[in-house]
Amino acid sequence: LDPLFLVLPYFLKQAKYWLVDQIMKDEDFPGCSTLLKCPRTLQSVHHIADEKEIGDQKFYKYSQEKTLLWLKKKVKQTVKALKSNNLNVGGGVQSSTFIRSKQAAEDYLRYAHGLLSDYLPGALSVELLKILGLPDVSTKAAAIEPPLKKRKLTDKPVEAEEDYTKFNSDSKDKKSSKMTAAQKSLAKVDKSGMKNISAFFAPKNKGPS
Repeated sequence: LDPLFLVLPYFLKQAKYWLVDQIMKDEDFPGCSTLLKCPRTLQSVHHIADEKEIGDQKFYKYSQEKTLLWLKKKVKQTVKALKSNNLNVGGGVQSSTFIRSKQAAEDYLRYAHGLLSDYLPGALSVELLKILGLPDVSTKAAAIEPPLKKRKLTDKPVEAEEDYTKFNSDSKDKKSSKMTAAQKSLAKVDKSGMKNISAFFAPKNKGPS
């Protein structure tokens, strides 16, 4: 692992020029300053920071532009290593040769980006995606989804164009309108205490023989 990845989080916090010893101070991890003892680290700091020399001292300030260019080179180096080891990182087989080669190139870039992103903060990882020309996964998925799948789950349910309950009330009104005057009068009569007509035709109970 390039030690510059371990140094990068400390430089990200600096918006002003500081001595590298001041940048690499961490109360929780005081041992982080040992990274500066590696000659490669000091020689590589210019990849992620602007440099200003005053007298015999060098001051550094984080540069996102330089960092992204450095990370882009790292991605390409990782892609080259993946291909040289014949590692298949593709998701599936495409029907067209052109599409297949184009997709394979994107798959390698995205895979390499994912490996490096394990050592990067989220915001910087997203910016690296942009400079690599890779669409965000969620944006790409939305672009290839069928139209029916794009419908929101919050869409209003389809409402009936006609109120079918009115037919029930209409039938009741029609039924009542067909009743004769006699039937209407009979309906108003108090039937309490009156026998049902079928009671007159029921067989009489026989007494004991």
